[in-house]
Amino acid sequence: MLHEPSLPVGKDPAGPYKTRLGIRMFIAYCLFYAGFVAINLLSPKAMAATVLMGLNLATVYGFALIIVALIMALIYNALCTAKEAELAEPEAPVGKGGN
Repeated sequence: MLHEPSLPVGKDPAGPYKTRLGIRMFIAYCLFYAGFVAINLLSPKAMAATVLMGLNLATVYGFALIIVALIMALIYNALCTAKEAELAEPEAPVGKGGN
C-alpha cells in the first residue's frame, strides 16, 4: 500500500458550529428515542398495534429510528460542509501575466 504523508492539521474554524449542531441533533434524536422507550415502559401493548401496512408500532418506530438517524447524519454532513466552505480562507487570486 502507498501511504502518503498526512496533511498538517490546524484549528478548525467551523469547530464550535459543528459542536453546537451535533449536540442539538443528538438531543433531538434522544427525545425521539425516549418516546420509543416511554411507549414500551408505559404501554407495552400499544407496540403490538398494527399501524402501517400490517406492521406493528414497534417495527415501524424501530425502522423510523434508523431512518431518522441516517437522515440526520446526511443533514449534519451537508450543514457542516457548507459551514466549512463558508469559513474557508479564500485562496489568493491567480493573476494574468508575470510578477
